[in-house]
Amino acid sequence: MASRKTQLSVFIMAISAKICSQTALALPPPEDIPEEVLRTEIILEGRSPITGKSLNATEYAEIQARLQTSQFSPKIDSDIQELIFLLQIRKFFKAIIPFY
Repeated sequence: MASRKTQLSVFIMAISAKICSQTALALPPPEDIPEEVLRTEIILEGRSPITGKSLNATEYAEIQARLQTSQFSPKIDSDIQELIFLLQIRKFFKAIIPFY
């Protein structure tokens, strides 16, 4: 009986060693730069989203600012704005009170 317990414990240790060695293989190589470091890296050059040519940081920032500002300001009637607001309030109350 003792030999079966010993065999079982050796079998369990062998399986756990196999599992532990497989998880160690899943780690990235040590020369890879961690993602946290890459996210804090300052990008000094970029490509134009319009033409694709190389730009420095100031030119890239100018193009991004220009693209974000709309040439046409949206004009919405005040009655429609009020209706949208009321619908948003109704949606909020429906989330809280489902039988409303």
